[in-house]
Order: sequence, then C-alpha cells, then structure tokens
Amino acid sequence: MQLKNKTALITGGSTGIGFGIAKRFAQEGARVIITGRHQDKLKAACENIEGDVRYFVADVCDREKVRACVAWVLEACSAIDILVNNAGVNIVDRSLQRLTPDGWDYVMRINADGVFNCIHAVLPHMRERKDGVIITISSIAGLRAGVLGGAAYNASKHAAAALTKTVGLEEKDNGIRCTVIYPGEVDTPILDDRPEPVSDAHRARILKPDDVAAAALFVAALPPHVNVPELVIKPTTQEYA
Repeated sequence: MQLKNKTALITGGSTGIGFGIAKRFAQEGARVIITGRHQDKLKAACENIEGDVRYFVADVCDREKVRACVAWVLEACSAIDILVNNAGVNIVDRSLQRLTPDGWDYVMRINADGVFNCIHAVLPHMRERKDGVIITISSIAGLRAGVLGGAAYNASKHAAAALTKTVGLEEKDNGIRCTVIYPGEVDTPILDDRPEPVSDAHRARILKPDDVAAAALFVAALPPHVNVPELVIKPTTQEYA
C-alpha cells in the first residue's frame, strides 16, 4: 500500500488517464476524489473502482467551483496530499486553417487555465502543511509542437508544463514537489476527436491509461526528499529523439 493514508484529488477522473490513475491510487490505499463535469460518468467511475473513491462535480474552468471542491475535500479528508491535473481536451478542427477563436479558447481554458485554477486553490493548504505533490499530465506535444496535436493543444500543454515547473521552482522550499508527465499517444476517448479516425491496430500498439497511471504512482510514492520534475513515457513504436 504505497499511498496508504494519502488523499489524492484527480481532475478529469471519470475516463481515460484520470480513471486509470484513480484506480491505481485507490489500489495503493489512497483516498481518491475525482472531479469532472458529468455526474453520471463520475458516479459510474466510482462504482467501478475498489477502495475509498468519491466524486465532486466541478468544471476546472470554473474557479469558484474548483475552490468549493478543494474546500469540500479538506472538510471530508482533512488534507490533500496529491493533486493530479489531468483534465484535458482537444478538438477536431485543430489545424490553423480550421481553428476558430472559440476553439482556441475552449482548449486553453481547460488545458491551461484549468491547471492554474486547481493549483491556485490547493497551494495555500500545501504551503501550510509544508508538503504536497502536484502532478500535471501534459503531453509530448507540450515538449515539442507538432502537427498531430494542433496549435491550441500544443500551446495549452506547453503552458501547463511551464506553469507546473515554475510552481516547483518557487515552492520547493515549502516541501511541494511538482512533476510534469509527458505521455505520447494514449488509447483514451480523446482519440475520438482526431481529424482522421484511429484504427484498432494503431490503438493496440500505443499506451494504455494504466501505463500512465503506473508512472504517476511512481512519482506520487517517492519519499519527500525526492522529486522527478519531468517524465516522458511513450509507446515503443512512437518516434522520439
């Protein structure tokens, strides 16, 4: 039980990578709270995870709702040991030729502003405790801009990564450890928003949510004097150099 007596707040926890992390953390003894915009999906996720798993309906774009979520978790669990910024989206019309201002705003609000909102709400508590782990699920697109992710996604994931690393720099003496995980392609529902359909054969050879969850657990379970600032995880067949 690597996370026994720890409380983890995971955004976008009802599906995909967030669900995988919630399941793995609960298996390791953590009290897990997942958030998302849809109560039915959150409830179904909790019913499919063994352990102490609860949910709070919150859109990471809504700062008041995020603050209410953090307050609720602290009231129910007394502490937030781990924050996982996982909520993320992409859009079909992602090339600059098709990207609209509304599409840009939608992606940036969730993928970048949402990370800020959650970190900003949790930081005062972690500072007071002189302890805490913040994990942001970025993307290899947050390291190297490419055509596949599109302009808004690339920019948002770079922003989320830079923010998380800056928090790590500023808060290290307060015992707060920050990690950016950069996954390559992962078989999650976000693939449904690709401009071109993804084949079953391609899905079979890319990462699964459990793979990223294992990386998140490795980071979260490290002792307080150890920090991994960045971690890249990719399918064997995906190019990276």
